[in-house]
Amino acid sequence: MKRFWLLATLIFGAPAWAEDLSRYGDTNPEELSIGRVMRDVERGATSMTVCATGYFITKSGRHVEARRLFERCAEDGWTGAMTWMSQLDENGLGTRRDSTAAANWDRMAAEAGDPVGKFNLGLDLLRGHGVGYDRDAGRALIDEAARDGLEVARRLQSAGYDPAEVTPDADEWRYQPMF
Repeated sequence: MKRFWLLATLIFGAPAWAEDLSRYGDTNPEELSIGRVMRDVERGATSMTVCATGYFITKSGRHVEARRLFERCAEDGWTGAMTWMSQLDENGLGTRRDSTAAANWDRMAAEAGDPVGKFNLGLDLLRGHGVGYDRDAGRALIDEAARDGLEVARRLQSAGYDPAEVTPDADEWRYQPMF
């Protein structure tokens, strides 16, 4: 019986004698998971791979988490995150639909020099969607995106800047003037 109590004391008492490793941080961190990525984002650690994970998060339907990730990445200057925030706002994913906010994200990406941001803002301006209609400014941004090598921008140029060329299945009612 003494052996039983000795063994029980050693097994159940061991945690009390164990060294506190918390001062070393995560000694066995979770890897390759959405939880790990979101903890990194909350700690302010963004990178190309962390920000790209937002694509998989939003495609899995976790739009609130994707918004948190993309917002943090956008704050750190990752332009791809800005264009994803535009997509989330335009489609009301993780929040209410807001075309003005979507166009603002496009503007931020365009101003940062991102060809996709230029293209998207150019389309916004051509349609007057989320921003005021400005055909000349829209075409100029499409032209910049084409010079930057964006093939879809070249396609739009070839089609006389007709948005239906690059968004044939768009819900056209969204892009009609409201007033």
